[in-house]
Amino acid sequence: MRKILVVGAGQSGLQIALGLQSNGYEVTLMSNRTADEIRSGRVMSTQCMFHTALQHERDLQLNFWESQAPKIEGLGVSVAAPGSWSEGPAARAIDWLGRFDGFAQSVDQRVKMAGWMETFAQRGGQLVIHGAAVGDLDYFSRTYDLVLVSAGKGELVQMFGRDAERSPYSEPQRALAVSYVHGLGPRPEHPDTEGVRCNLVPGVGELFVMPTLTTSGRADILFWEGIPGGPLDVFNGVKDPAEHLSLTLGLMERYVPWEYARATKAELTDAGGVLSGRYAPTVRNPVGRLPGGGLVLGVADVVVANDPITGQGSNSASKCAAAYLSSILEHGDKEFDETWMRATFDRYWDTAQHVTKWTNAMLAPPPEHILNLIGAAGQLQPVADRFANGFNDPADFENYFYDPEKTAAYLAEVAGA
Repeated sequence: MRKILVVGAGQSGLQIALGLQSNGYEVTLMSNRTADEIRSGRVMSTQCMFHTALQHERDLQLNFWESQAPKIEGLGVSVAAPGSWSEGPAARAIDWLGRFDGFAQSVDQRVKMAGWMETFAQRGGQLVIHGAAVGDLDYFSRTYDLVLVSAGKGELVQMFGRDAERSPYSEPQRALAVSYVHGLGPRPEHPDTEGVRCNLVPGVGELFVMPTLTTSGRADILFWEGIPGGPLDVFNGVKDPAEHLSLTLGLMERYVPWEYARATKAELTDAGGVLSGRYAPTVRNPVGRLPGGGLVLGVADVVVANDPITGQGSNSASKCAAAYLSSILEHGDKEFDETWMRATFDRYWDTAQHVTKWTNAMLAPPPEHILNLIGAAGQLQPVADRFANGFNDPADFENYFYDPEKTAAYLAEVAGA
């Protein structure tokens, strides 16, 4: 029986641990918090998982909350008319809704990670509640066939050097602020459709609104992404959750009044329902070398950390876990050496590279052909639908998004159909 250590109990770490466990591997999972501490703690993310990532969970029979979580059927894009907020609330220049081929869902990671961790322990997995340092891994690497590091923050990440060629940004490109709320009304344009809403405010930032399932039932996530130093970059140092929500709503009233109109009765789901911070999008070397010479393999956002502007974090974590799990199972009883580790990461990078390229493009001011594309989606439903489904499969953007000539040819084709 092969012995594998997974450090970090997030989406990827738990998905790998449970997948290996169900295939008869002896798995140890290290977490710096218990399931109860996770469940009663602060929100960790703004996860919205699209069809492929959800299917990876179904394949492992880990879709425990599928019947409870809202089924998200589409993705809407609204663009504020540039400068329209200088005299008062902003006006909308663009507003449309694209339909998904397969529904998306969001489950608060406090609910999911706590539930998965308890399942892992109930199924006989060895769960170690302990923050891991490099010295700990040096010791463990001698007693395990493979050590996977999926804890995306802190000292362990420093073992994996930055890949400058794949990391165009050295500074954070957005200041992030999240609120989980109850009491949000439906969008009057599509009152019967649960959708993710992407509101773009040129030169200022973005507001995302998404339905979710949290510890207290159905809720919505309000998520500001502000250009650093701009009018949305006001959450640093705000400790009081009520003040955080008040700031969020005040900014909505000015920059996205069409979303604020349904948020007048919004209240926080709980005191832990807010989050703020920022980080630079970074791709890292996937293999970490320990002081004693042992090797560890980085997982998900340890090695590919994208800005959440394209909602890919938990999706990428699920896809990384699925790719790594397949590589481990196919490898049989052979040694998990550096060559295997790099090949395993490359298998994930085949899909992750499209996420990174698209996300980094969305962080930059949009070129004219992208503005034309987003505008055309308001008149051409197939364009809106294709853009929405790109969130599930970002590789498709290669076909029509980056190159102005491809964009123009695609729009002409749809308009003439």
